[in-house]
Amino acid sequence: MKILHYLPSLSLTRGGPVRAVVDLTGGFASRGHDVTLLTCDRGDAPASWDGKTPGKPRLIVLPPPEVDNKPFARSHMRTVRECAAAAEIVHVHGVWNYCNAQLARMAYAQHKPYLVSLRGMLDDWSVAQKAFKKRFFHWVYVKKHLERAAAVHCTAQAELDQSKKWFPRGHGVVVANLLDLNPFRKPPGPELARQKFPVLANGRPNVLFLSRLHYKKGVEILIQAAHRLRQNGVACNVIFAGTGDPEYASKMQELVGELDIDDYCHFVGHVGGPLKISLYQACDIFALPTSQENFGFVFPEALASGTPIVTTKGVDIWTELQEGGAASIVDRTPEAFAAEIASLLNDSPRLEKMKSAAKPFVFRTYDETLLMDQYEAVYRECMAKRR
Repeated sequence: MKILHYLPSLSLTRGGPVRAVVDLTGGFASRGHDVTLLTCDRGDAPASWDGKTPGKPRLIVLPPPEVDNKPFARSHMRTVRECAAAAEIVHVHGVWNYCNAQLARMAYAQHKPYLVSLRGMLDDWSVAQKAFKKRFFHWVYVKKHLERAAAVHCTAQAELDQSKKWFPRGHGVVVANLLDLNPFRKPPGPELARQKFPVLANGRPNVLFLSRLHYKKGVEILIQAAHRLRQNGVACNVIFAGTGDPEYASKMQELVGELDIDDYCHFVGHVGGPLKISLYQACDIFALPTSQENFGFVFPEALASGTPIVTTKGVDIWTELQEGGAASIVDRTPEAFAAEIASLLNDSPRLEKMKSAAKPFVFRTYDETLLMDQYEAVYRECMAKRR
């Protein structure tokens, strides 16, 4: 298949959508498909994506639109049209970007099937942010190109259930994000993280938060939960791994000082690569009081490392996680997180049972070959439908 993808930026600081697209395009290219990835920011794309390396995607980087969230520059439209014309199927990622709608309209005019991956952007919580602006943009640009799409892709049934009202005549499909599990098959072990962060080896159990430092993620909720744990005499380290807006991060550190829990909460900055996997392994619980995640790579990553999860129903795959036996779903409050973390730390048999269930669930549910087969089936269905 000749597949064209478009994502505005490939900088991993943009979060999960970039990770999803990089893994998906790389996976399809490794299977022998002709994959082109169009972007306006090469960000963290591998250097081997030069169009000359067999088994790798072809990366085409265009200058960004002259005005933020506006159409492709006229001088670059010829390149965009040629990419669309050469493809058998077009896959755009996200909805709140005019270039996505522009490329979808172009594919439709060329009688090419196209898919739209929502990437959580039509979840209830997401739409409620800057609601008027998004509703207007949806009415003018988004609804039409979603309902014309050969398929609207969601990564969980809960995401489709929330978003379907925004494209009632469209066709929704559910396939989980593709995750490269190879680094977790031979993990580095916890010692790497313990050497880097000695606090992990101070004799206390470790609770990990690994995500952007952003109000959506509930950083302050976990800080307040740590305060309650201390008040109740439950000793632990709460590790915050991630970066975010400096002003917000500073406020969170000030909150830790105000609550006098500097000995409980530790900010270690961005962690990636083998060190990230080692950090998962060195921790007893992964906790994320998030408001919304359409998938959240950190959840299967934690489980693939053998680390149980405490999170909320804001995660669209929460039912799958809960049924896997290694996740606990609680209310998004400091009281609920403190109570569940204390319960797990004080109940070793239950915690060990969850740890034992974690890896088998991930390697069974998110097997790369299984998911790649599902994506290929969706693409072929879309191409057959257009014909």
